[in-house]
Amino acid sequence: MTYRLGERAGPLRGVKVVEIAGIGPGPHACMTLADLGADVIRIERPGGGFGASAGDVLTRGRPAFALDLKDPAAIEVVLVLVSRADVLVEGLRPGVTERLGIGPDECAARNQALVYGRITGWGQTGPLAQTAGHDLTYLALGGTLHGLGQDPTRPHFPGNLLGDFGGGSTYLVIGALAALLEARATGQGQVVDAAIIEGTAHLNAIAGTLANAGLAGPDRVSGMLDGGAPFYDVYETADNRHVAVAALEPQFWSELLERLELTETMPDRDDPAAHAEIRRLLTRTFSERTQAEWTVVFDGSDACVAPVLTPAEARAHPHLRARGVYTEKDGIVEPAPAPRFSNPGADRVAIRATEAAEVPTPDARDVLNAWGLDADALIAAGTVGRPD
Repeated sequence: MTYRLGERAGPLRGVKVVEIAGIGPGPHACMTLADLGADVIRIERPGGGFGASAGDVLTRGRPAFALDLKDPAAIEVVLVLVSRADVLVEGLRPGVTERLGIGPDECAARNQALVYGRITGWGQTGPLAQTAGHDLTYLALGGTLHGLGQDPTRPHFPGNLLGDFGGGSTYLVIGALAALLEARATGQGQVVDAAIIEGTAHLNAIAGTLANAGLAGPDRVSGMLDGGAPFYDVYETADNRHVAVAALEPQFWSELLERLELTETMPDRDDPAAHAEIRRLLTRTFSERTQAEWTVVFDGSDACVAPVLTPAEARAHPHLRARGVYTEKDGIVEPAPAPRFSNPGADRVAIRATEAAEVPTPDARDVLNAWGLDADALIAAGTVGRPD
């Protein structure tokens, strides 16, 4: 089947993206763009330094090939792709693409409408711009890590979900789409500088709001949403599992007490002095039954109680199954594209990268040719190779 640009389903159908392969937030951003229907082509380093394994969800949905970006012929390939693209995404250290000859100025000279998306931890400028870091260090320095977790003695962190994917990838996608709208209106592209430390600070705007309202203190477990309130916390069950309780509003709290049969004995939750006793009662009550038993008790209720499930258990949950939140193909389970769109044909089928990534297979030749390149000549010359 011949590969043609602009034939993917989804609201970004026809948008062309060049991805300079990296790790973490860059692949996640390009996965998202591909999920939304964009034609994304991924440029790997020779030997597959950032290459996808058979089950790598982050590199799904787009073909890939290898280029040695120290080779002038390879740089020319990138610039030809850029001349036909709408967006470029790179996640290298500041200044690297400029030294390679594919920085914003070189790319703008080929395509003034190009949106040049850059994603780093610290940003393109500033004292730490050239310093190595990871999700955890960006959260730490940005003031976000301090408030995470319900252990007063030390902070806890949610893997690399918050920094890399929340403050990084998500903000790059938002910025790229906003810049793309402007470019289509004005014909002028621009650089989108997505710094993880800035995105996570923006995500954490609620911290200032709660503090200003007197609902959060400077320490962990001191506010309404960080475990400081007994009606918004996690409790252990009889089988050493857990349930999450988020009965913030009075009506939800009332239903919680009714289901727990504590309506007559529970102190007034609006009295901070009663919080210790409320927590004691909730801890004791939830410890009396297993997680599965409490799941039955609260099923379908507005008490805002949910079992804390493993990823495998979550995939099997009836609601997630009904919504098709996860998809499986050839034994590989991955999250389906999100969000959903009402227009027919929107792509809800996750595609593993390996289905279209191997160069120089005929399908990959079609991809390169569709972008206006002579695939046979490039492969014969050794300029283009397999990611692995």
